[in-house]
Amino acid sequence: MKVLHIIAAYKPAYIYGGPTMSVAMLCEALVKSGVNAEVFATTANGPAELPVEANKPAAVDGVPVTYFTRLTKDHTHFSPALLKAVWKRADEFDVIHIHAWWNLVSIFSCLIALKKGVPVVLSPRGTLSNYAFTNKNSGKKKLIHDLLGKRLLSKCHIHVTSANESTAILKLAKPLTITTIPNYVKLDAAIAADHRDSPEVLKLLFFSRIEEKKGLDILLEALNNVKVPFSLTIAGTGEEAYIARLKASVTNPEIAAKITWAGFYGDNKFDLLQRHDLLVLPSHDENFGNVVIESLSVGTAVLISGQVGLADYVADNKLGWICKTSADSVSAMINIIATNYGADLARIRETAPRSVRTDFTGNELLQQYIRLYQNIKTHKPQS
Repeated sequence: MKVLHIIAAYKPAYIYGGPTMSVAMLCEALVKSGVNAEVFATTANGPAELPVEANKPAAVDGVPVTYFTRLTKDHTHFSPALLKAVWKRADEFDVIHIHAWWNLVSIFSCLIALKKGVPVVLSPRGTLSNYAFTNKNSGKKKLIHDLLGKRLLSKCHIHVTSANESTAILKLAKPLTITTIPNYVKLDAAIAADHRDSPEVLKLLFFSRIEEKKGLDILLEALNNVKVPFSLTIAGTGEEAYIARLKASVTNPEIAAKITWAGFYGDNKFDLLQRHDLLVLPSHDENFGNVVIESLSVGTAVLISGQVGLADYVADNKLGWICKTSADSVSAMINIIATNYGADLARIRETAPRSVRTDFTGNELLQQYIRLYQNIKTHKPQS
């Protein structure tokens, strides 16, 4: 079976966060299992370009990847070279798996694949939620959706990573099928031994791309009403102007002194996660939330909003707490968590690592993706 994965930004373009890493993890696992998987991506790396040889196949951690030059340096990622390659080679593949929407790579690749009669799996990766649809460039998105997008989506098999994402998409489109499979999350092979003692200071962590939808502004405002001793580490990158505004919003010098802006973390992120007591992610919109699983994999509990795709999983398995996207809710939950520190956080440190490894890694999860491809590869779309 041959599967072509198309994504505007592939690793090492880690600036784009979770989707870029999730797709790479999936492709690497597929190749190791014997699936003939290949990747088309652009040279996108934020406003810059990746230091790779463009338009020439290369092996990236065992996966055949071709990075194509792009003409636009924004989130449209327009790449005529990539689209030409899709047109030329589409019918070599049993399935074309497109990741994300609302960029010219995804939309035009989908159009070409359907014209060529190749089944398409689309993983929107959060781009087809109501928040994403209405938050930025809503007028352009509505026009594209009405003129072309809705028709294309009706001919796709959509893959989502949570029930919340499925519900959101069905309000916008009627795909051929919709299948829920969690992200394939790469975790440390070993479960780290806990080296945290009961602290006098509650160690909070925000770990994500720093952008409006992630709710860091909510967390910073909430700190004004946290009644227990705390520290906050902020790990991630984003637009400099937005980060500057967030820093300026913290006007209390005593609170500012408790905040560490740590910047980007890569391979050493699990050590960082493990050194903290609570991951806080009050996102306005999050189709899955890889960092939630990564945090739980080292025993660090989570406080997340109900808009995070994994909220039901966290609540059902008692691996953390759910808040609203408001500063009052976040501060209230942090105060409640701190009062019962010894019991709840210790229990989560003990139970979470093995639970998430069972549910979000391993061969059974990979086989769900393979079965998805097998089930649709004979479904030839009508152009």
